[in-house]
Amino acid sequence: MWPRQWRSLTRFFRQRKRCAVNSSSLSYILFEASIWVLPVIIAVTFHEVAHGVVANWLGDDTAYRLGRVNFNPLRHIDPFGTIVLPALLLLIRAPFLFGYAKPVPVNFARLGHPKRDMVWVAAAGPGMNILLALVSGLLIHLAPWLPGVIGPWVFHNLENSLIINVVLAVFNMLPLPPLDGGRVLVGLLPLRPARALAGLERWGMFILIAVLFILPMLGRELHADLNVMAWLIGWPAEKLFEGIIWLTGSSGFFD
Repeated sequence: MWPRQWRSLTRFFRQRKRCAVNSSSLSYILFEASIWVLPVIIAVTFHEVAHGVVANWLGDDTAYRLGRVNFNPLRHIDPFGTIVLPALLLLIRAPFLFGYAKPVPVNFARLGHPKRDMVWVAAAGPGMNILLALVSGLLIHLAPWLPGVIGPWVFHNLENSLIINVVLAVFNMLPLPPLDGGRVLVGLLPLRPARALAGLERWGMFILIAVLFILPMLGRELHADLNVMAWLIGWPAEKLFEGIIWLTGSSGFFD
């Protein structure tokens, strides 16, 4: 009985969204902004705070001393990563949407076991995003009980929170410094290859921009699919998403 009800409620919420879209362009813009901006800000803020908390547990209080272990998003917003990049991805109709905040400063030399603890500090951010996705999957069950237009609005915020946090977790675990996955791999590799991989960090952002924007544009000119990031993120994110909605019993909302 419940899955059928969930499907009906999902159709109802999405119909309400279409009504909002059709009412006026301003309503559409405000509605879309409200259901995407809030989940992105929460996702990137909690991601960075998790890095700082785990670093402090393991011996480095740099983030605490600089006031970065703080849930005020203004302390974490990066103009490009939190605002410009998500906006560009929306404008080019990218198959995924994500952003990032200013990295929390970590002095790895102050950690009790720098190479080992680097893994835990780096993994804390994606781990937090997976936790937020799980919480969103659980809270989505409450949306049908909320009154009026609040229910659909909360539903879409939680739906987007689940998607954004899954994509952020998978994206950040790509094995390229300065992404968290790159630092996890640096911590796991033997010393010589770890140093070689760590040396890529200065070029990491340029590589990401090339893969995110330049390759797809080149592919369109060549009539070839060069959207490498979609290949790397798509399948793992899909499987992680399916696992989370199964664990939280919310799969009926997404039929």
